[in-house]
Amino acid sequence: MASSPSPEIYIPEQWSDAANSIKSASTPPITLICGPKNCGKTTFSRYLLNVLLTRYKRVAYLDTDVGQPEFTPPAFVSLTIVHKITPDLTVPYLKTPERSLFFGDVSSKRDPLTYLNYVCSIYDYYQKECHTFYKGAKSSRIQMPLVVNTPGWVKGVGYDVLVGMLKYICPTHIVKIDISTENKNLPVGKFWSDGEHDGTNILIEINSARHDSLNRSVLVQKDASLLRDLRIMAYFRRCFPSDSNISTIKELAHSLTSHCPYQVPIASLKIQHVHREVPSSEIFYSLNASIVGLAVESEGPENSPWCLGLGIVRGIDTVKGMLYVITPVPVDSLKKVNLLLQGYIQIPTCLLQVQGCISPYMSANVLTAS
Repeated sequence: MASSPSPEIYIPEQWSDAANSIKSASTPPITLICGPKNCGKTTFSRYLLNVLLTRYKRVAYLDTDVGQPEFTPPAFVSLTIVHKITPDLTVPYLKTPERSLFFGDVSSKRDPLTYLNYVCSIYDYYQKECHTFYKGAKSSRIQMPLVVNTPGWVKGVGYDVLVGMLKYICPTHIVKIDISTENKNLPVGKFWSDGEHDGTNILIEINSARHDSLNRSVLVQKDASLLRDLRIMAYFRRCFPSDSNISTIKELAHSLTSHCPYQVPIASLKIQHVHREVPSSEIFYSLNASIVGLAVESEGPENSPWCLGLGIVRGIDTVKGMLYVITPVPVDSLKKVNLLLQGYIQIPTCLLQVQGCISPYMSANVLTAS
C-alpha cells in the first residue's frame, strides 16, 4: 500500500527525503520529532508512520504531547502500536494504546518532573515489550521502530524537559522542524548534547511545510481548546455503536444523558487527585460531573498506575456507596480498574449547554451519608 498522503496535505521534497532516509536505516530507527508548537510535528509524524509501514509490519508511536495527542484523548502519555497506513493525514484517529499513563493536564508546566518520569516509564515499556521480540520456531529476532512525537513547548522549562527526554531515549534520529521566525526555534545543531557520544544520533533539520506569501515557513494557528473538546467528544462517542445516528453535539449530549451508566461500589476504588490535594470532606463534590482516568494501581511505590481510559462520573450516591460512570472502556477491562484519577480535564461546555437537554452532569444532588 502506498504511503502517499491525502491530496489536502502537501509534503515537501525535504520531508519525503527525511522520512525515506529514516526508513532506509540499517536497524529499526527510534525517531524523535521536535520543534515549536504547530510547526507540523504531528503531520510529519503521521507521514513518517506511513513511510515506515511500507517496510515494517508494525510501528510503535510514543505520544508525549498531552495537549494534542494523536491517538488518545488529551492528558495522556501513551504508546500505540500502528499496523495500518493512515489514508488521510488531515484526520486524527482514536486508537486503543498498548500502554498509557494519565497525566491529567494538557501541559507539563504544572509538574514537569512527573511528566518526564511518565515519558521515561512508557519508553522503558517499549524497550522491554516492543523493541525486540521473538517470532517463530527458530526464535528469529524482530525489532519494531519507534516514532516519538513531542509537545511544542520548547522554551524555558519546556526546553529542559525536551533535553531530558532526548538524553533518556537516545533516539537514532532526531527530526527538528524549523520556521523562519528564528527566536521560536530550537537551537541549531545537537542542542541536547553534552559533547559525548555525538556520533550515536543523526540530526535531520527540516522546515515547516506551511509558508506565507514570501515563501517563509510559518506557524499554523489552531484553537487548541476547541480541538481538545472535539477529541473528548469523539472519545465518548465510542460509548455507542458506530452505526448509531449520532452526528451532532446535540445528539451526542442527548445520547449521553440517556445512556445507562455503570454502577461502581465506592469501596472497591481508590480515588487520587492529580497535581492537587482535595479535603476528604470535598472529595465526592469534586468528583461529581467530572472526567476521570480509569486506572489499575501498580505494585511497588515507584510504578505508575496504567490507565485504561476515561470515564464521566455522572452521579454519586454515598448512602448506597455507589458511583455512576459512563465510559467506552470494555467491561472486561473495567473489571481491572481499582483507581480513579482526577486531573484538570473537564466535560466540554458545549455538551452541558445543549438547548432542551437536561444534563445529568450539572446535578448538585450529591447524597451525603447521614
